[in-house]
Amino acid sequence: MRVCFYTLGCKVNQNETGALAQLFEQNGFTVVEEKDGADVYVVNSCTVTNFGDQKSRKWLRRAKRENPGAVTVLTGCYPQAFPEEAAKIEEADVVTGSGNRHAILQDVQKVLNGEETKVVDIRPHQKGESFEELPMDRFADHTRAFVKVEDGCNRRCAYCVIPRARGPVRSRSEISILEELHRLAASGYCEVVLTAISLPSYGKDTGTGLAELVEHAAAVAGIERIRLGSLDPDMLTDDDIRRLAAVPKLCPQFHLSLQSGSSKTLRAMRRPYTTEQYAAVAAKLREAFGEENVSITTDVIVGFPGETEQDFEDSMAFVAGQRFLKVHVFPYSRREGTPAFDFPNQVPEHEKESRSRRMTAAVEKVRAELAHAAQGRTAQVLLETPLSSTLFTGYTKQYLPVVVNAPGHKSGEIVTVTLGEWDGKRCRAQAQ
Repeated sequence: MRVCFYTLGCKVNQNETGALAQLFEQNGFTVVEEKDGADVYVVNSCTVTNFGDQKSRKWLRRAKRENPGAVTVLTGCYPQAFPEEAAKIEEADVVTGSGNRHAILQDVQKVLNGEETKVVDIRPHQKGESFEELPMDRFADHTRAFVKVEDGCNRRCAYCVIPRARGPVRSRSEISILEELHRLAASGYCEVVLTAISLPSYGKDTGTGLAELVEHAAAVAGIERIRLGSLDPDMLTDDDIRRLAAVPKLCPQFHLSLQSGSSKTLRAMRRPYTTEQYAAVAAKLREAFGEENVSITTDVIVGFPGETEQDFEDSMAFVAGQRFLKVHVFPYSRREGTPAFDFPNQVPEHEKESRSRRMTAAVEKVRAELAHAAQGRTAQVLLETPLSSTLFTGYTKQYLPVVVNAPGHKSGEIVTVTLGEWDGKRCRAQAQ
């Protein structure tokens, strides 16, 4: 039996798809590319935007049209957040949510064996439910390992449907995480990325915390670099920053969630901090890790309901002033099921696109300036994708993308390089 996966959305989704692929392989399936044809097609959906739902439905329709005898599966956040809508999708033979992932294999077998013609198995999240273990031992095409440590979110931001799709915060046990890190190190992975739906919430339900987890992860032999997923500034305490700065293996790159550089817009979004509070946390990180040694990346939404031209200008000025290494800029996507869907003063699509282009131009200018300023410095780089026998793409500890000339080295190695010119996408670098 052959199974094909299609993943939309965040690093957590990618991690979960990898775990599902491993589960299917352990039960006799071969994972193949879409072009190779399969007996089972699985789309792991993202429902952050309506566009994500559309992509899931489109992929299912094509899979069923081109492979009418195959079993098609819709899983993930879309059916969890909108179960009635997802259950009606004719092209999906199996519909499951973002919980009880292990049941997917059983549900697929029921259809393959002719026991059922369609299975809808969406189980609502419950208060007090535990973290679902989906261990991973290898990552195809990756030299970094992604380790999921938490699921769920307790916040209620006005634009976001994720709490509805993912349920309440559930932390994975530290013992389980460290066991996985030992297995990954034994498999040759030297860099791990701790991922979660709400990473700074890790341990809030179990009495531990993220800083403690990082300290213990750093003690695992063979793990040389630890990288963190997205963090909320108001949840990063002074003690957290102090403890994290004392861990040499922690990459000094922080994805510090912003969403808007206007305090007025942040209030409308129901984000629990102001731009002044955000700037204070960013300043503490730079002081603790060293101004030239740390980098901060973020996300910014433009065109949120009620955002005036002045609000946008304020946001753009704040973002440019923070000197982010990279900014993911998103035009606000109106999402049914969120409070902001019904907010007045919706910004026209053409204006959102215009603001997105202007914000992107501003942040790319800063990115280029930071990259040019890094020329001549030495840095450590994890060699990732090989472009030739001597050239590799990779990232510095600060998450600056580079192309490294590293003859005699191979993918997965950490090398010291001298940074060179910036071509608009990557820095050229030479291994020492």
